[in-house]
Amino acid sequence: METYRVLVRPLVTEKSNLGPQEGTYTFVVDKRATKEDIKNAVAKRFNVTVIDVNTAIFKGKAKGRGFRSHGTRPNWKKAYVTLKKGDVIPELYEDLG
Repeated sequence: METYRVLVRPLVTEKSNLGPQEGTYTFVVDKRATKEDIKNAVAKRFNVTVIDVNTAIFKGKAKGRGFRSHGTRPNWKKAYVTLKKGDVIPELYEDLG
């Protein structure tokens, strides 16, 4: 899989903001991406050494508006990427202060 399609966006939440202190970053990734694809994409894009990748797949929530309109949000995949001690990805969290 092409490296520019693997990483969809960084996931910035209250809990994921604690990760960079421990060297773990969270990304929303393509559902078809393997752990090896994610590892190579992060290493190539941010010029860091990736130690470990953990993934989780989330089922889209059911949504409805009114009586007749029903549907679901899309399924998505999250990746927790652990970097080598001392490596950081500063541009993801510069604006957060």
